[in-house]
This record gives sequence, C-alpha cells and structure tokens, in this order.
Amino acid sequence: MFASRLLASSLAHFRVSAWTPAMPPATIFTQMRPSVAFAGRTQARLLHSSPVPLATLNQAIRNSRIPRKFKPAVPALDKCPQRRAVCLKVFIVKPKKPNSAQRKVARVRMTTGKVVMAYIPGEGHNLQEHSVVLVRGGRVADCPGVRYKIVRGALDCQGVMNRAKGRSKYGAKRVAADAGGKKK
Repeated sequence: MFASRLLASSLAHFRVSAWTPAMPPATIFTQMRPSVAFAGRTQARLLHSSPVPLATLNQAIRNSRIPRKFKPAVPALDKCPQRRAVCLKVFIVKPKKPNSAQRKVARVRMTTGKVVMAYIPGEGHNLQEHSVVLVRGGRVADCPGVRYKIVRGALDCQGVMNRAKGRSKYGAKRVAADAGGKKK
C-alpha cells in the first residue's frame, strides 16, 4: 500500500503512457518520459540504466582500477621499425572471401628468433629459401595471420621492375624513358 502510494507520488512528475498496478517498477521507468517541469539530478538517477554496473566509491578506492594492457599490432618486431630476417619458405596463399587471387608470402625467421609470415608486395619477386630480407609491420587485410610485409629494394629483395607510380613503396628506380623529366 505504502509502496504503491510512494510510486504514484513519484510518478506525478512524469507523463506515463499506460501504467497499470500489475506492471513492475522497472518497466515503468523505461516507458516514462520526463516532463519539462521535473529536471535535475533525480531524473538522471531514475532513468540511468547502465548495462555494466559502475563501481562504488569504496570499490574504486579499495581496488584502484587497473589500466588495460597495450597489445602491440606487430609483436615480433620488438618495438623496432624494421627487422632483418631470413626466408624459410616462400609460397602462395589464397585470400579470404570475397577476394580471389594468389598472394605471395614468405615464412621468415627474424633476428629476434621469432618465426612469422610476411607478405611480398608488388608484381614478381626474386625471393627463395635463405634470402635475407628486411621486414616491416603492416597487415594484409584478406590474408589471415599475415601481419608483416617485406621491404622491396632492401637487402636480397629486388625492387619491382618497370614500376612507374608509387616507386618508393616498391624500391623501383626511375624508368629510363621517364628519366628525362616531367611531361610538358
């Protein structure tokens, strides 16, 4: 009796679409719309429904929140921009759906001793087993497990032949016909 009277007095500040005494209080508060006259802290406390329970002040003081650990995208490089590696096996893999191709990859052993799969960018390559290559970070979106790329034009890996655009990414020299300068 007292609870229903208390609920009715607290509902006086709200416009309720359809409330019946049989409805549990939790469903009432989700269906309420606050009126303009009732604004303030009480409104926010009543209507706040967080999926994750927030820590109380005592819990926060006692446990002190632990920051989330940073997980590197390229753990085998050990915080270095590039690493030297030796090719163990050079092969092709098929990409994930919906793509269809033959991606050239190599299993390489880094100087840190870790063995990873690295993508060979560009058209054509001269890599084989025991080739020494430079490996950088950078995942290939449609090849699962490939989080590294081989730097073209460094160490044993040749640059891409006859590459006209984006040459710096593929270690390609300027083509002789293009060496005269820009077009007029």
